[in-house]
Amino acid sequence: MLELALLITCALLGMTGITLINLLTFPRLRPASSPAARRRISVLVPARNEAAVIAETVRSLLAQELPDLEILILDDNSIDGTAAIARAAGAHDSRLRVLAGSPLPAGWSGKPWACHQLAQAANGEWLIFTDADVRWQPGALAALAAEMERTRADLLTVWPTQVTETWAERMIVPLMALAVIGYLPAVLVHHVPWRAFTAATGQCLAFRRVAYDAIGGHTAVAATVLDDMRLARAIKKRGLRLRMADSAGLLVCRMYRDWPTVRDGFAKNILAGYGDRVLFLALATLFHWLVFLGPWIWLALGRRGDLPGWPLWPLALGGLGLGVRAVTAAFTRQRARDAWTLPLAVLLMTWIAIRSVWWHWRYGGPQWKGRVITPAPRHGR
Repeated sequence: MLELALLITCALLGMTGITLINLLTFPRLRPASSPAARRRISVLVPARNEAAVIAETVRSLLAQELPDLEILILDDNSIDGTAAIARAAGAHDSRLRVLAGSPLPAGWSGKPWACHQLAQAANGEWLIFTDADVRWQPGALAALAAEMERTRADLLTVWPTQVTETWAERMIVPLMALAVIGYLPAVLVHHVPWRAFTAATGQCLAFRRVAYDAIGGHTAVAATVLDDMRLARAIKKRGLRLRMADSAGLLVCRMYRDWPTVRDGFAKNILAGYGDRVLFLALATLFHWLVFLGPWIWLALGRRGDLPGWPLWPLALGGLGLGVRAVTAAFTRQRARDAWTLPLAVLLMTWIAIRSVWWHWRYGGPQWKGRVITPAPRHGR
């Protein structure tokens, strides 16, 4: 038991250290003080049944002030009038094109296929893939372009500020910030070539066109649900420059609206995040139980055997976990006061993991927007 307590202590101290490093070094978008170099920029938005959000997204993109900009929306066989709403929001602006998606071919997942079609139609020197529910505040695109120029990134991935309102969103969505800011030093992502030090979000992926083509574009990740991570790893494997940045409120996104969409949205990705290996997901779930629930269980059970330091030791460990959760939320402009929900969130993530495994065994892959997403084959594994 003492060894287990020491393991939890080391894990939490490590997360605390990584969080502190990232607070000092994690880049943030800043309003551009001068126009970016003149480049043709294509903003590419795959949209499937996005009638509730697409109009505001289109208007926010058309409000961006860049000299050479095109915006492409691909209607991915929607049944809710997404394309018509996007066109109406565009008000005949020549910078906007709304494309009709082709039927999903065998061997492709939905989003990679939509992004591939967008890339084929785009004319830009830079390709910026963004989700239909991401809102671009005034000056956001200029700030992203300035960061691309500053870092000379071949791929810049920007983490939007997450908007959360319902209890499920507030408990689960900020765990993404905990995973990025608390687990992965940005300096290693940027400067160490190992693919283990990779992070990316499909909510905003900005490529230099030559880099995108060099890695094979979305054709290289056709059958995966985690196209963002696979593309980022391909950039690193090719020896190209991967960079990350927090949007600092210039991009905002409300991913989900209630518990069912939170549950299924995270279940869609969680198993793929562990290489579609149920054992790895089970081990990660056990780790999070130990680290974030273990101290509170120890505190509730009282002094046990050879474990010294009760109650201060488990209290300190529990406080460290909540502290990391609070600080990573505050850094990404989310509610720090919701940190107390972390132990409950771990339980909910366990249920999400179970749902993902069930989909894997029952259907062969996760379900999303009426499609079953079959995992990509593991070549050479």
